[in-house]
Order: sequence, then C-alpha cells, then structure tokens
Amino acid sequence: MSGKIISIPNGFTAARILLIPCFVIAFYMPTEHAGVITAGIFCLAGFTDWLDGFLARALNQTSRFGAFLDPVADKLIVAVALVLLVGEYGKFWMTIPAAIIVSREIAISALREWMAEIGKRTKVSVSYIGKIKTFLQIISIIILLSQPAEWHLPWVKVGVFLMYISAVLTLWSMASYMRAAWDAILEEAGMTTDPKAKDLELERE
Repeated sequence: MSGKIISIPNGFTAARILLIPCFVIAFYMPTEHAGVITAGIFCLAGFTDWLDGFLARALNQTSRFGAFLDPVADKLIVAVALVLLVGEYGKFWMTIPAAIIVSREIAISALREWMAEIGKRTKVSVSYIGKIKTFLQIISIIILLSQPAEWHLPWVKVGVFLMYISAVLTLWSMASYMRAAWDAILEEAGMTTDPKAKDLELERE
C-alpha cells in the first residue's frame, strides 16, 4: 500500500466530497427537474466511488489516506441525502429508517476506529450483508430523490420499501460487526470468552 496522499484516485474521492454542496443546491433549485438533477449528481458521486477504487488498483495507487477518505466521502453524501429526504417528506416513516442508517454508520465507524487503535481492525471487515444493504440504500435514495415527495406515487412507495429493507439489513450487519468485535471488547474489559484462558489468568493471580 502506497503512502501517497496526492493521487488520481484520491482526487476523485475528494471530488465526491466537493459534489456535496452542488448536491444540496440542486435539491433546492426552483425547478420541477430539481429532483432528477439531484439524483443525477448522486449517481455521479456513486460512479466516482467505483472509479477511484478501480484506478487505485489499476494504477497501484492505494494508500492509507485513500482507505480512510473513501468511506468518509460515501457516508457524508449518504447522510446529507437522507437529511434532505427527511426534511422534504417531513414524515416519521421517513425519519425512522434514516435515523437507523445514520446511527449505524456512526456506531460502526467508532467501532472500527477503536478496533484499529487496539490493532484488531482486520476482525471487523465489510460483510456481504453490508454490501447488499449499501446497494439497496443507494437505489432507494436515487428513487426518492428523483420523485416528488408524494406518498401516493408508486415509485415513492418502492423507494420507501427499499429504504426499510436497507434499514433492517443495517441492523443485521451492525449485529454482525458487534459479534466479530465481541471477543476484543471482552478482552479489553478484562474478561474472556475462553474458559481455559480464564483459568490461566486465575492461576497467575
């Protein structure tokens, strides 16, 4: 893994963060096409997410800074999109899945940081459930951004349904992360899940 901060992949990641103000401005544009434009910017951000990963591998320009910045950029634009949708719909049924998704991202980011500090970050890796959750979450956001905030519209119902499925998978993947990190948490708390290890600790005492 390269230590370079300035690279083409990191440039695309930074560009994704810089798209956020454009994303917000487009959302509030006084035009009937504002939703479609906003969804288009969100799709563009998703494309740069794929592109920076592809280029990092193809050009052998992976870096620790890029590994840090990439998920930060993803979480920022998703969080902003959810905040915009909650404000637009102003309904509890939109707030619930959005709150679950954002809360999970904060909790898991904190868990990963803590695991990295104790040198056990590899125990908390991205799961397949997490990838499916992310895919459904992105599709849901694109649909809801592109549609007027009217519940009776069929595509809005589809978008909300996918958002709730994503929220359920969010909780599931969070539980998976917690199980993966549980032994380390007990170890740091001075406890252990291994009976033999516990006996050895008692003998040393």
